[in-house]
Amino acid sequence: MTTTTTTTTTPPPPFLFHQGTQPLLVSMPHAGTYVPPELAARFTDEARQVPDTDWHMERLYGFARDMGASILVATHSRYVVDLNRPPDGASLYPGQSVTGLCPVDTFDDTPIYAHGDVPDDAEVAARRDAVWAPYHAQLRAELDRIRAQHGVAVLWDAHSIRSVLPRFFDGKLPDLNLGTAEGASCDPALAAELLDIAQSATGYTGVLNGRFKGGHITRHYGQPERNIHAVQLEMTQCSYMQEALPFDYLPDVAAGVQPHLQRMLQAALAFALRQAAR
Repeated sequence: MTTTTTTTTTPPPPFLFHQGTQPLLVSMPHAGTYVPPELAARFTDEARQVPDTDWHMERLYGFARDMGASILVATHSRYVVDLNRPPDGASLYPGQSVTGLCPVDTFDDTPIYAHGDVPDDAEVAARRDAVWAPYHAQLRAELDRIRAQHGVAVLWDAHSIRSVLPRFFDGKLPDLNLGTAEGASCDPALAAELLDIAQSATGYTGVLNGRFKGGHITRHYGQPERNIHAVQLEMTQCSYMQEALPFDYLPDVAAGVQPHLQRMLQAALAFALRQAAR
């Protein structure tokens, strides 16, 4: 007698989470690559490669877990729903070209949907409820837990992007783009210390509140008046990986920038510990 089995693909949960011991939370909202098969079937061949992913974030920030940081990582592609956009889809940069809560075009301004069947309001709401809401509920809960335990919390929103994207900026992007919502999301002393580290990193360029000032996560959760400080780092992908297919991680290249990332996270944690000791 023979037995046949049917294999089904179980979708991943909306996020992966590691709870740390220190007052530091690292969020990676664009690291996910999962697209449900029925949705991928509507995509173009290009979009199925999810080229606008913040690739290899967990590997690049592997040292953060050893520092005692909590780590929250998205599993679903930003093409499913963008976790760093407001729930109502409002533009983060009015007047500039941006992608939406459920994007319909790539960073290269090409269609994601092969036949133009873009998500309607009901589909957008369903994706927001299924993926966006759980990620943000976990983010909120962990920040509140950290603040309750330590009296302070620092949120580090980790991102990366291709270094040249004419749709969004002219020329080559600086390598280390710190964003604090023009100073509204964290203590200015912390921002200044982080900028100094970025700008003193030999071989790399750094800027504060340039083209990227922090997305919804930084702007929404950063509340320095409540001792919750949020910083976004948008870094060039050429600093650690191939920017074109197959988007490989380049360990020798990454080894150059990782010490500077580590110094910035250590500075953020030291800041939090000083605040906790007051």
